[in-house]
Amino acid sequence: MKKYLWLLTLPMFVAANVANAEDSADENEYGWRANLKKASLEISSTQVKNAKEYKDSPNSKLSSDSETVTKGVLDFYLDYNQANYLWSNNLFAEYGKTKIKPVDGPDVTSENADKILLSTDYARKVWRYLDADVGPFVRAEYQTEFEKNEDAPRTKIARGLTGIKMFEGKYIKDMYAAAFGEYDFTYSKDVSKYGYELGLKAEYPFREGVKFDVDTYFRDYLGYSSYNAKDFKYEWNIQARMMVDIYKNFAFGPYVQYLQAKDRGSHKYGSSTIIGVAVDYSGLWNL
Repeated sequence: MKKYLWLLTLPMFVAANVANAEDSADENEYGWRANLKKASLEISSTQVKNAKEYKDSPNSKLSSDSETVTKGVLDFYLDYNQANYLWSNNLFAEYGKTKIKPVDGPDVTSENADKILLSTDYARKVWRYLDADVGPFVRAEYQTEFEKNEDAPRTKIARGLTGIKMFEGKYIKDMYAAAFGEYDFTYSKDVSKYGYELGLKAEYPFREGVKFDVDTYFRDYLGYSSYNAKDFKYEWNIQARMMVDIYKNFAFGPYVQYLQAKDRGSHKYGSSTIIGVAVDYSGLWNL
């Protein structure tokens, strides 16, 4: 629970530091800006009482296990916007757990999300296409996690990307194609990797106060310095949300998230699908 609280208190810190700035900002104004894309709390719960008494009931809802799924997400940007370039610094963090209370046996708790991603991105504004800027970019990332997953070591990956992208549009917020290089020191034997990555972040306002957004990337690995069966051959992650404004900077709505990946040692891919609802806080400030 401390991790969820940490994710949700950063917006208060940001708001306190921009209290003397404008309440809102024009996305196209130049200079420094703090952009809190979302501080989100996602919760779902199923509580079943006296399940043993109804184990033979034709209604499975009365005999199922109790389950609680909780997840916190933080997506915060500190940008420096100018006429011919955009320098963007991002902190993304998510942590979630699933707790199951079986009818018979002890409680079982497992992680359903654990990621910390720090990145800095420099993009040139070479030309305009439709209503968005287009140009080359370079990005440096460091990826880790709050806790290691059972017997696996804690993720530690440094990654660099370069390519071309469209950004800062009305609908297309970030769309890119890039080559990447990775240095993975998660395991005792470090591995260098390279490949290509495609990504998209887009928003579409259905009407005032109702917005659909999608965030997806596909990463394909083409080469490795050494063999590790747990290294991915590819990874695809997509999340789609329909958010409704409820009060000032708060929004509420359903979301679906899908992850598919295949490692070098498996014959079949693995996947994860999460469907739930989220409460978001977001804001944009000129500094």
